Amino acid sequence: MFGQMRDDLTTTIGEIRDAGLYKSERVITSPQQSLISVASGNEVLNFCANNYLGLADHPEVIAAARNALDTWGFGMASVRFICGTQQIHKDLEAALSTFLGTEDTILYSSCFDANGGLFETLLGPEDAIISDELNHASIIDGIRLSKAKRFRYKNRDMADLEAQLKDAADARYRLIATDGVFSMDGYLAPLDEICDLAERYDALVMVDDSHAVGFVGPDGAGTPSLFGVKDRVDIVTGTLGKALGGASGGYVSARREIVELLRQRSRPYLFSNSLAPSVTAASLKALELIATSTALRNQLDSNTALFRAKMTEAGFDVLPGTHAISPVMIGDAAQAAVLAEKLLDLGIYVIAFSYPVVPHGKARIRVQLSAAHSTADVEKAIAAFIEARAALA
Repeated sequence: MFGQMRDDLTTTIGEIRDAGLYKSERVITSPQQSLISVASGNEVLNFCANNYLGLADHPEVIAAARNALDTWGFGMASVRFICGTQQIHKDLEAALSTFLGTEDTILYSSCFDANGGLFETLLGPEDAIISDELNHASIIDGIRLSKAKRFRYKNRDMADLEAQLKDAADARYRLIATDGVFSMDGYLAPLDEICDLAERYDALVMVDDSHAVGFVGPDGAGTPSLFGVKDRVDIVTGTLGKALGGASGGYVSARREIVELLRQRSRPYLFSNSLAPSVTAASLKALELIATSTALRNQLDSNTALFRAKMTEAGFDVLPGTHAISPVMIGDAAQAAVLAEKLLDLGIYVIAFSYPVVPHGKARIRVQLSAAHSTADVEKAIAAFIEARAALA
């Protein structure tokens, strides 16, 4: 049987290559940081990791993880409700609740699992989920697992959201689901307007804030903080794998009763091993560093503003905004891939994003700034873009 499947798979993979959409995995031979080594032996500046605050290699975060190995062991070998809960798991959940301004928090092995276990637990056939069309794949897949009725509104389009809320008026519960930051564009969801509509049409609000928690908002607590709606958002999901240390793990932070039901019924939580103690302790340290100083957030903001301004001056099409995700639009997938390879030759590690990650004809180099970058690093990246463009013209 596999002989025929092998032929079909080979054909499909060949079509992906021919279309310039094949995604190769580059091998890094150093720790994740602003300056990394790659398999060729070269050192390059990393401008595509989600290491927003540079905490992935922060010495205090690494020390916390190392100490946890000695104190708590390597792994839990169990799920939470059997014998997989240590005090540090409860401490991290409490710290996240305090940081985010929510009533309770539940940890997952990833944010993908958090979103995958959320909707089917809370909502049934008599309910409705109204989802932004550009939501992350984990939200889309989580909604598919639910028996709730599904409605989709155009990206950040409040008129369309209102229309979908009206169409869902006969549902028992209505839940609006949105990314806080849309990761391919760096655009922010207008949470103040979303919460206004939610209150007008008696709906709940859920935000996946993976690309915001830790550095967006006056206290770094994410888009609900930025828009002043912390107390109006019912559910926040997020990751520990980006700004909060960069390792792994996710969470749902929400109303107390929501979290309590998730502990009883959410399948990815009930049937997945507990978060490793070293990751848990390191994430606690990352939260502590974020809560006690704004220096890293200030550096990230400065780097982002510099890159966006000078790249725009140089004539590049950078999607507007203020977020550290700064997409440089190319359009053609093959050209984007060639440009990314040329930039690697010039010492800048970036990745070309093309279909199906982004729509056809919207290929881009998604540059991600970090607090770990110096001003000289950012200037070098800008100069490399200009040189690569000239070489490939």
